[in-house]
Amino acid sequence: MVSIQHHGAVQGVTGSCHQMTLASGEALLVDCGMFQGAESSGRELGEKQIDFPLDNIEALVVTHCHIDHVGRIPFLLAAGFDGPIYATEATARLLPLVIEDAIKVGVSRDERLIRKVLQRLQQLIKPIPYDQWFVVDGLPKTRGRFRVAGHIMGSAYVEFDAQGERVLFSGDLGAPYSPLLPAPKSPYKADIVVIESTYGDKLHEGRRTRRKLLKSIIERCLKDKGTVLIPAFSIGRTQELLYEIEEIIHRSAAKSKSVNKGAKGTDKSQSLWKSIDVIVDSPLASKFTAHYRDLRHLWDAEARKKLAAGRHPLSFEQLITIESHQDHMKLVAHLKASGRPSIVIAASGMCAGGRMLNYLKALLPDSRTEVLFVGYQAQGTPGRDIQTYGPRGGYVFLDNQRIDIRAGIYTINGYSAHADQANLINFIKRIYRKPKEIRIVHGDDDAKAELATKLRAIVPEAKVWIPYE
Repeated sequence: MVSIQHHGAVQGVTGSCHQMTLASGEALLVDCGMFQGAESSGRELGEKQIDFPLDNIEALVVTHCHIDHVGRIPFLLAAGFDGPIYATEATARLLPLVIEDAIKVGVSRDERLIRKVLQRLQQLIKPIPYDQWFVVDGLPKTRGRFRVAGHIMGSAYVEFDAQGERVLFSGDLGAPYSPLLPAPKSPYKADIVVIESTYGDKLHEGRRTRRKLLKSIIERCLKDKGTVLIPAFSIGRTQELLYEIEEIIHRSAAKSKSVNKGAKGTDKSQSLWKSIDVIVDSPLASKFTAHYRDLRHLWDAEARKKLAAGRHPLSFEQLITIESHQDHMKLVAHLKASGRPSIVIAASGMCAGGRMLNYLKALLPDSRTEVLFVGYQAQGTPGRDIQTYGPRGGYVFLDNQRIDIRAGIYTINGYSAHADQANLINFIKRIYRKPKEIRIVHGDDDAKAELATKLRAIVPEAKVWIPYE
């Protein structure tokens, strides 16, 4: 029998880190993520980030490279871990970029230290193709397999065959019909499932509905002659948004061509979309977008069809990228002074740092501005505060400054890269040989509780429970 311990993502939605231990004592970790928002309270950077023994940890398996799943890896290495780090081929390619950025933002800009960490990371990473069983070094008769999760590029859920049991860790599952990536498919069997529950109590809007909502919100702001600010994670969300915005622009252009010149009733939105600047202000997001283009063989059939037709969903004419900090500050000042209609996509996704903070400080007090949230905002983050208090005409503290919120605040849950309640239920329902145990992690209390109730009805023979409940 294997045993499972949790070193994060059991009292919230960040810090994913799970330990699977064999009866013989050897163990591995699945993910080693950073705590964020209120969940980071009392966790100083340093040794306290790894508050569990590593004596028997033989390997690390990474489901995907979002910071809440990989952000503690530098601390893990500093604590002495020197085992293999297994990841999909795409994740292995993207992971060093994420770790480098995490160190620069949250730890140190010492180039020598960063180079040392990245060199060690590269030595330990073992890229594994999807759907291929691999033997886990140091764990007797234990093998693993990555399966497509559809969350971000390279994301996977992972299955283990260990001591006669099939153990599955979901990582973060993606929503079906998301842009760019194929949807996850349930495995044939599982004995134990550790499943995320970020949206375990919510249902997303359909893709057509959310694209229509995205279009209408942006058009409203353009008519107000203001800026649409979209806080977005550099990897995953940014690329999905670009894909959807390119689709809106393409459809608008096609509609414009079908209207006779000078005909009455020509849609004014067509000219708006033709002239709008779409700005990605994040060097990291720009690097990830380039990798997404290089990894087009992992795109879904719809996206590949667009490429075949000569379209460029992640590199279209109106897309502008901002690299230097100097250009970033100039643009913030220009938008504040001019109110020029534009779409700005920048990190961080929860407004807890990065270049988005400067836009928010400058433009939140401007009623011409719209802020559009397209991803989960964890408790204790500025994003959650803006989302909660902005519609009431409230305020938020950014860099210890009180910023009054006069901007319009909107949320589109459908653009979350996470599966919703129905998707999570279907993932379990479609496992042919049902699990005997389901552990629910990575969610707020209400989300975990509601998902547990639903799953108990679907798999009454299984033990469905919430660790540390």
